[in-house]
Amino acid sequence: MNPIIKNILAVLAGLIIGSFVNMGIIMISGSIIQPPNGADVTTMEGLKESIHLFEPKHFIFPFLAHALGTLTGAFLATMISSNHKMKIALIIGIFFLIGGITNIIMLPSPTWFTILDLVGAYIPMAWLGFKLVKVFK
Repeated sequence: MNPIIKNILAVLAGLIIGSFVNMGIIMISGSIIQPPNGADVTTMEGLKESIHLFEPKHFIFPFLAHALGTLTGAFLATMISSNHKMKIALIIGIFFLIGGITNIIMLPSPTWFTILDLVGAYIPMAWLGFKLVKVFK
């Protein structure tokens, strides 16, 4: 297969599978750590209005979703790609970082979480996904 096409397919696969991991973790988070009483987590407007009720424990699963989604996507994309593996992994990290920035703009969160999420969940996890390929290959 043409390396360019293979790399494009690797990025697409990484983005799709990483997004599924992200959403899967978000979907189960409410059953593991219950949302605060009175918080409507079913709509974006409800989240915006009740975000002040959230405690630090309520941000564990969103962080894990962002970090593990990026890690999984970068790992898979690195495994599939034919060359430029580090660049491919970082492309996944950048796409998820853009999603994280968009999410923070749409749903303001505490400053500590914004910093932790943007600094720790995307580019470092993409790099780690790239590095883990060497362990499993």
